[in-house]
Amino acid sequence: MKIMTVIGARPQFIKAAAVSRVIKKNYKGKIKEILLHTGQHYDENMSKIFFEQLDISLPDINLNISGGNHGSMTGRMIIEIEKQLEVEKPDLVLVYGDTNSTLAASISASKLNIPISHVEAGLRSFNMNMPEEVNRILTDHVSSLLFCPTNTSVMNLANEGISDGVFNVGDVMYDIAIHYSEKIKNDKTQQNKQDYILATLHRAENTDNIDRLESIVQAFCELSQDIPIILPLHPRTRNILTKLNLINNLKAVNIIEPQSYIDMIRYEQSAKVILTDSGGMQKEAFFYKVPCVTMRDETEWTETIDLKWNILVGADKEKIIENTKNFFEASPKILPDQPYGDGSASNKIINEIHKYFN
Repeated sequence: MKIMTVIGARPQFIKAAAVSRVIKKNYKGKIKEILLHTGQHYDENMSKIFFEQLDISLPDINLNISGGNHGSMTGRMIIEIEKQLEVEKPDLVLVYGDTNSTLAASISASKLNIPISHVEAGLRSFNMNMPEEVNRILTDHVSSLLFCPTNTSVMNLANEGISDGVFNVGDVMYDIAIHYSEKIKNDKTQQNKQDYILATLHRAENTDNIDRLESIVQAFCELSQDIPIILPLHPRTRNILTKLNLINNLKAVNIIEPQSYIDMIRYEQSAKVILTDSGGMQKEAFFYKVPCVTMRDETEWTETIDLKWNILVGADKEKIIENTKNFFEASPKILPDQPYGDGSASNKIINEIHKYFN
Protein backbone atom coordinates (compact mmCIF):
# COMPACT_ATOMS: atom_id res chain seq x y z
CA MET A 1 0.00 0.00 0.00
CA LYS A 2 1.21 3.47 -0.85
CA ILE A 3 0.24 6.57 1.15
CA MET A 4 0.96 10.13 0.12
CA THR A 5 1.13 12.43 3.13
CA VAL A 6 0.61 16.09 2.21
CA ILE A 7 1.71 18.78 4.65
CA GLY A 8 2.61 22.44 4.38
CA ALA A 9 3.37 23.87 7.82
CA ARG A 10 5.75 23.15 10.68
CA PRO A 11 3.03 21.89 13.10
CA GLN A 12 1.90 19.42 10.45
CA PHE A 13 5.40 18.01 10.17
CA ILE A 14 5.41 17.46 13.92
CA LYS A 15 2.05 15.63 13.81
CA ALA A 16 3.08 13.61 10.78
CA ALA A 17 6.25 12.56 12.60
CA ALA A 18 4.20 10.58 15.12
CA VAL A 19 2.28 8.70 12.44
CA SER A 20 5.33 8.13 10.24
CA ARG A 21 7.13 6.67 13.24
CA VAL A 22 4.41 4.00 13.54
CA ILE A 23 4.59 3.19 9.82
CA LYS A 24 8.36 2.69 10.01
CA LYS A 25 8.16 0.64 13.21
CA ASN A 26 5.13 -1.59 12.61
CA TYR A 27 4.44 -1.59 8.86
CA LYS A 28 7.84 -1.64 7.23
CA GLY A 29 7.48 -3.37 3.87
CA LYS A 30 3.68 -3.18 4.04
CA ILE A 31 3.15 0.57 3.73
CA LYS A 32 5.20 2.98 1.65
CA GLU A 33 4.81 6.62 2.64
CA ILE A 34 5.62 9.50 0.29
CA LEU A 35 5.95 12.86 2.03
CA LEU A 36 4.91 15.88 -0.02
CA HIS A 37 5.61 19.37 1.31
CA THR A 38 3.66 22.10 -0.46
CA GLY A 39 6.00 24.79 0.86
CA GLN A 40 3.05 26.80 2.24
CA HIS A 41 4.96 28.03 5.29
CA TYR A 42 8.64 28.75 5.01
CA ASP A 43 10.16 28.36 8.45
CA GLU A 44 13.83 29.01 9.14
CA ASN A 45 13.58 26.69 12.15
CA MET A 46 12.87 23.76 9.82
CA SER A 47 16.57 23.20 9.38
CA LYS A 48 18.44 19.91 9.48
CA ILE A 49 18.32 19.83 13.28
CA PHE A 50 14.50 20.13 13.20
CA PHE A 51 14.24 16.90 11.23
CA GLU A 52 16.94 15.22 13.33
CA GLN A 53 15.32 16.14 16.66
CA LEU A 54 11.95 14.76 15.63
CA ASP A 55 13.35 11.84 13.63
CA ILE A 56 11.47 13.06 10.54
CA SER A 57 12.48 12.13 7.02
CA LEU A 58 13.09 15.01 4.65
CA PRO A 59 10.20 15.52 2.20
CA ASP A 60 10.28 13.35 -0.89
CA ILE A 61 8.61 16.15 -2.87
CA ASN A 62 8.73 19.90 -2.23
CA LEU A 63 6.46 22.08 -4.35
CA ASN A 64 7.81 25.39 -2.96
CA ILE A 65 4.40 27.04 -3.23
CA SER A 66 3.87 29.95 -0.84
CA GLY A 67 2.67 33.53 -0.88
CA GLY A 68 -0.32 35.12 -2.55
CA ASN A 69 -3.88 35.19 -1.31
CA HIS A 70 -5.75 32.08 -0.21
CA GLY A 71 -7.41 31.39 -3.54
CA SER A 72 -4.27 31.82 -5.58
CA MET A 73 -2.16 29.69 -3.24
CA THR A 74 -4.73 26.90 -2.99
CA GLY A 75 -5.26 26.88 -6.75
CA ARG A 76 -1.56 26.53 -7.51
CA MET A 77 -1.31 23.72 -4.98
CA ILE A 78 -4.24 21.85 -6.50
CA ILE A 79 -2.58 21.91 -9.93
CA GLU A 80 0.80 20.68 -8.70
CA ILE A 81 -0.51 18.11 -6.21
CA GLU A 82 -2.70 16.60 -8.94
CA LYS A 83 0.39 16.17 -11.12
CA GLN A 84 2.20 14.34 -8.32
CA LEU A 85 -0.82 12.12 -7.60
CA GLU A 86 -0.98 11.10 -11.25
CA VAL A 87 2.72 10.19 -11.19
CA GLU A 88 2.82 8.41 -7.81
CA LYS A 89 -0.67 6.84 -7.91
CA PRO A 90 -1.05 6.45 -4.12
CA ASP A 91 -3.79 4.28 -2.64
CA LEU A 92 -4.62 6.97 -0.11
CA VAL A 93 -3.87 10.63 0.63
CA LEU A 94 -3.25 11.52 4.27
CA VAL A 95 -3.81 15.11 5.41
CA TYR A 96 -3.59 16.94 8.72
CA GLY A 97 -5.46 19.85 10.23
CA ASP A 98 -6.87 22.81 8.34
CA THR A 99 -4.31 24.62 6.19
CA ASN A 100 -4.65 25.54 2.52
CA SER A 101 -2.36 22.57 1.86
CA THR A 102 -4.91 20.30 3.55
CA LEU A 103 -7.74 21.59 1.39
CA ALA A 104 -5.74 21.55 -1.84
CA ALA A 105 -4.68 17.93 -1.33
CA SER A 106 -8.24 16.93 -0.49
CA ILE A 107 -9.67 18.55 -3.61
CA SER A 108 -6.97 17.04 -5.85
CA ALA A 109 -7.43 13.55 -4.42
CA SER A 110 -11.22 13.67 -4.50
CA LYS A 111 -11.22 14.64 -8.19
CA LEU A 112 -9.05 11.60 -8.91
CA ASN A 113 -11.20 9.32 -6.71
CA ILE A 114 -8.33 8.64 -4.32
CA PRO A 115 -9.51 7.99 -0.73
CA ILE A 116 -8.63 10.73 1.76
CA SER A 117 -7.77 10.26 5.41
CA HIS A 118 -8.11 13.39 7.57
CA VAL A 119 -6.31 13.61 10.91
CA GLU A 120 -7.89 16.15 13.31
CA ALA A 121 -11.28 15.74 11.66
CA GLY A 122 -14.39 17.31 13.18
CA LEU A 123 -12.80 20.36 14.78
CA ARG A 124 -15.05 23.40 14.62
CA SER A 125 -14.69 27.00 15.79
CA PHE A 126 -18.07 27.91 14.23
CA ASN A 127 -16.46 31.03 12.83
CA MET A 128 -16.75 30.95 9.04
CA ASN A 129 -14.61 34.09 8.78
CA MET A 130 -11.62 31.88 9.57
CA PRO A 131 -10.08 30.34 6.43
CA GLU A 132 -9.15 27.35 8.58
CA GLU A 133 -12.82 26.68 9.37
CA VAL A 134 -13.69 26.55 5.66
CA ASN A 135 -10.70 24.28 4.97
CA ARG A 136 -11.56 21.77 7.69
CA ILE A 137 -15.27 21.57 6.83
CA LEU A 138 -14.66 20.98 3.11
CA THR A 139 -11.93 18.44 3.84
CA ASP A 140 -14.17 16.48 6.21
CA HIS A 141 -16.94 16.27 3.65
CA VAL A 142 -14.73 14.62 1.00
CA SER A 143 -12.78 12.30 3.33
CA SER A 144 -13.26 8.54 3.54
CA LEU A 145 -11.54 8.11 6.90
CA LEU A 146 -12.00 10.79 9.55
CA PHE A 147 -9.77 10.56 12.61
CA CYS A 148 -11.17 12.67 15.43
CA PRO A 149 -9.20 13.76 18.51
CA THR A 150 -12.19 14.04 20.88
CA ASN A 151 -15.82 13.07 21.46
CA THR A 152 -16.78 16.66 20.68
CA SER A 153 -15.30 16.42 17.18
CA VAL A 154 -17.21 13.18 16.57
CA MET A 155 -20.43 14.95 17.58
CA ASN A 156 -19.65 17.89 15.29
CA LEU A 157 -19.39 15.52 12.33
CA ALA A 158 -22.60 13.72 13.30
CA ASN A 159 -24.39 17.08 13.37
CA GLU A 160 -23.28 17.58 9.76
CA GLY A 161 -24.51 14.13 8.74
CA ILE A 162 -21.09 12.45 8.71
CA SER A 163 -20.87 9.13 10.55
CA ASP A 164 -19.31 6.59 8.16
CA GLY A 165 -15.58 6.15 8.50
CA VAL A 166 -15.42 8.26 11.68
CA PHE A 167 -13.05 7.16 14.46
CA ASN A 168 -12.27 8.79 17.80
CA VAL A 169 -8.60 7.87 18.04
CA GLY A 170 -7.39 10.63 20.36
CA ASP A 171 -4.96 13.42 19.54
CA VAL A 172 -1.64 12.75 17.82
CA MET A 173 -0.28 15.81 19.63
CA TYR A 174 -0.79 13.94 22.91
CA ASP A 175 1.24 11.05 21.48
CA ILE A 176 4.00 13.53 20.70
CA ALA A 177 3.78 15.23 24.11
CA ILE A 178 4.26 11.90 25.86
CA HIS A 179 7.07 10.81 23.54
CA TYR A 180 9.16 13.96 23.96
CA SER A 181 8.31 14.52 27.63
CA GLU A 182 9.90 11.16 28.40
CA LYS A 183 12.97 12.16 26.39
CA ILE A 184 13.26 15.49 28.18
CA LYS A 185 12.79 14.06 31.69
CA ASN A 186 16.39 12.89 31.84
CA ASP A 187 17.72 15.99 30.11
CA LYS A 188 19.97 18.01 32.44
CA THR A 189 18.78 21.27 30.86
CA GLN A 190 15.18 20.60 31.95
CA GLN A 191 14.09 23.06 34.65
CA ASN A 192 11.47 22.98 37.37
CA LYS A 193 8.55 25.42 37.29
CA GLN A 194 9.82 28.99 37.04
CA ASP A 195 8.18 32.31 37.84
CA TYR A 196 7.60 33.46 34.29
CA ILE A 197 4.88 33.73 31.67
CA LEU A 198 5.54 32.15 28.29
CA ALA A 199 3.78 34.16 25.57
CA THR A 200 3.30 33.75 21.84
CA LEU A 201 1.62 36.07 19.36
CA HIS A 202 1.22 35.25 15.68
CA ARG A 203 -2.38 34.82 14.51
CA ALA A 204 -3.43 37.19 11.74
CA GLU A 205 -6.65 38.07 13.58
CA ASN A 206 -4.43 39.73 16.21
CA THR A 207 -1.35 40.87 14.31
CA ASP A 208 -3.25 42.31 11.32
CA ASN A 209 -5.78 44.22 13.42
CA ILE A 210 -4.11 47.30 14.86
CA ASP A 211 -6.67 47.77 17.64
CA ARG A 212 -6.31 44.19 18.84
CA LEU A 213 -2.54 44.28 18.51
CA GLU A 214 -2.20 47.54 20.47
CA SER A 215 -4.43 46.16 23.24
CA ILE A 216 -2.34 42.97 23.51
CA VAL A 217 0.93 44.93 23.53
CA GLN A 218 -0.41 47.15 26.32
CA ALA A 219 -1.33 44.05 28.32
CA PHE A 220 2.15 42.57 27.80
CA CYS A 221 3.69 45.88 28.82
CA GLU A 222 1.73 46.10 32.08
CA LEU A 223 2.17 42.43 32.97
CA SER A 224 5.91 42.60 32.40
CA GLN A 225 6.23 45.29 35.09
CA ASP A 226 5.40 42.66 37.71
CA ILE A 227 6.04 39.26 36.11
CA PRO A 228 8.80 38.17 33.72
CA ILE A 229 7.49 37.40 30.23
CA ILE A 230 9.39 35.30 27.70
CA LEU A 231 8.17 35.96 24.16
CA PRO A 232 9.59 33.89 21.28
CA LEU A 233 8.75 36.23 18.44
CA HIS A 234 8.20 35.17 14.84
CA PRO A 235 9.88 37.46 12.29
CA ARG A 236 6.53 38.36 10.72
CA THR A 237 5.14 39.55 14.06
CA ARG A 238 8.38 41.37 14.85
CA ASN A 239 8.22 43.20 11.53
CA ILE A 240 4.62 44.29 12.13
CA LEU A 241 5.40 45.53 15.64
CA THR A 242 8.43 47.41 14.33
CA LYS A 243 6.50 48.95 11.46
CA LEU A 244 3.79 50.19 13.86
CA ASN A 245 6.38 51.47 16.37
CA LEU A 246 5.04 49.10 19.02
CA ILE A 247 8.19 47.06 19.55
CA ASN A 248 9.64 49.68 21.93
CA ASN A 249 6.62 49.22 24.22
CA LEU A 250 7.91 45.71 24.93
CA LYS A 251 11.29 46.72 26.36
CA ALA A 252 10.56 44.94 29.64
CA VAL A 253 9.57 41.74 27.81
CA ASN A 254 12.28 39.15 27.20
CA ILE A 255 11.92 38.80 23.42
CA ILE A 256 13.80 35.80 22.05
CA GLU A 257 14.14 34.14 18.66
CA PRO A 258 11.70 31.38 17.62
CA GLN A 259 12.69 28.14 19.32
CA SER A 260 13.18 24.59 18.12
CA TYR A 261 10.34 22.23 18.98
CA ILE A 262 12.25 20.55 21.81
CA ASP A 263 13.37 23.87 23.33
CA MET A 264 9.82 25.21 23.12
CA ILE A 265 8.58 22.19 25.07
CA ARG A 266 11.13 22.99 27.77
CA TYR A 267 9.87 26.57 28.02
CA GLU A 268 6.26 25.39 28.13
CA GLN A 269 6.83 22.78 30.82
CA SER A 270 8.72 25.23 33.03
CA ALA A 271 6.32 28.18 32.73
CA LYS A 272 3.76 29.04 35.39
CA VAL A 273 1.30 30.41 32.82
CA ILE A 274 1.09 30.29 29.03
CA LEU A 275 -0.39 33.32 27.25
CA THR A 276 -1.01 32.59 23.59
CA ASP A 277 -3.14 32.81 20.47
CA SER A 278 -1.88 29.44 19.22
CA GLY A 279 -4.18 26.45 18.90
CA GLY A 280 -1.40 23.94 19.43
CA MET A 281 -0.04 25.62 22.54
CA GLN A 282 -3.46 25.57 24.20
CA LYS A 283 -3.33 21.79 24.09
CA GLU A 284 0.33 21.53 24.99
CA ALA A 285 -0.27 23.72 28.04
CA PHE A 286 -3.07 21.35 29.00
CA PHE A 287 -0.89 18.26 28.46
CA TYR A 288 1.85 19.72 30.67
CA LYS A 289 -0.64 20.96 33.32
CA VAL A 290 0.19 24.63 32.79
CA PRO A 291 -2.80 27.03 32.93
CA CYS A 292 -3.40 28.89 29.68
CA VAL A 293 -4.85 32.29 28.76
CA THR A 294 -5.90 32.35 25.11
CA MET A 295 -6.05 35.62 23.18
CA ARG A 296 -8.78 34.49 20.81
CA ASP A 297 -12.55 34.87 20.70
CA GLU A 298 -13.17 31.16 20.17
CA THR A 299 -11.29 27.87 20.28
CA GLU A 300 -11.62 24.44 18.72
CA TRP A 301 -10.22 22.90 21.91
CA THR A 302 -13.29 23.43 24.07
CA GLU A 303 -12.31 20.64 26.46
CA THR A 304 -9.50 22.79 27.88
CA ILE A 305 -12.06 25.52 28.62
CA ASP A 306 -14.61 23.13 30.15
CA LEU A 307 -11.97 21.71 32.49
CA LYS A 308 -10.97 25.24 33.64
CA TRP A 309 -7.33 25.06 32.53
CA ASN A 310 -7.80 27.51 29.69
CA ILE A 311 -9.74 30.76 29.40
CA LEU A 312 -10.63 32.85 26.36
CA VAL A 313 -9.94 36.57 26.69
CA GLY A 314 -9.85 37.80 23.10
CA ALA A 315 -7.70 40.92 22.77
CA ASP A 316 -9.21 42.63 25.82
CA LYS A 317 -6.33 44.19 27.76
CA GLU A 318 -8.02 44.06 31.15
CA LYS A 319 -9.13 40.44 30.74
CA ILE A 320 -5.66 39.42 29.60
CA ILE A 321 -4.03 41.02 32.64
CA GLU A 322 -6.62 39.90 35.20
CA ASN A 323 -6.82 36.26 34.13
CA THR A 324 -3.08 35.87 33.62
CA LYS A 325 -2.38 37.21 37.11
CA ASN A 326 -5.08 35.02 38.61
CA PHE A 327 -3.58 31.89 37.04
CA PHE A 328 -0.07 33.00 38.00
CA GLU A 329 -1.06 33.32 41.65
CA ALA A 330 -3.01 30.06 41.79
CA SER A 331 -3.21 27.22 39.27
CA PRO A 332 -6.49 25.28 39.05
CA LYS A 333 -6.82 22.93 42.00
CA ILE A 334 -8.17 19.94 40.08
CA LEU A 335 -5.80 18.08 37.79
CA PRO A 336 -7.26 17.91 34.28
CA ASP A 337 -8.99 14.84 32.92
CA GLN A 338 -7.47 13.59 29.69
CA PRO A 339 -10.06 13.95 26.92
CA TYR A 340 -7.44 13.56 24.17
CA GLY A 341 -7.00 9.81 24.25
CA ASP A 342 -4.41 7.50 25.74
CA GLY A 343 -1.35 8.46 23.73
CA SER A 344 -1.82 5.82 21.03
CA ALA A 345 -3.66 7.86 18.38
CA SER A 346 -0.96 7.28 15.76
CA ASN A 347 -1.16 3.51 16.14
CA LYS A 348 -4.95 3.59 15.87
CA ILE A 349 -4.82 5.73 12.73
CA ILE A 350 -2.49 3.41 10.86
CA ASN A 351 -4.32 0.31 12.09
CA GLU A 352 -7.61 1.66 10.72
CA ILE A 353 -6.01 2.64 7.42
CA HIS A 354 -4.50 -0.82 7.11
CA LYS A 355 -7.87 -2.46 7.86
CA TYR A 356 -9.58 -0.21 5.31
CA PHE A 357 -7.46 -1.69 2.53
CA ASN A 358 -7.50 -5.27 3.81
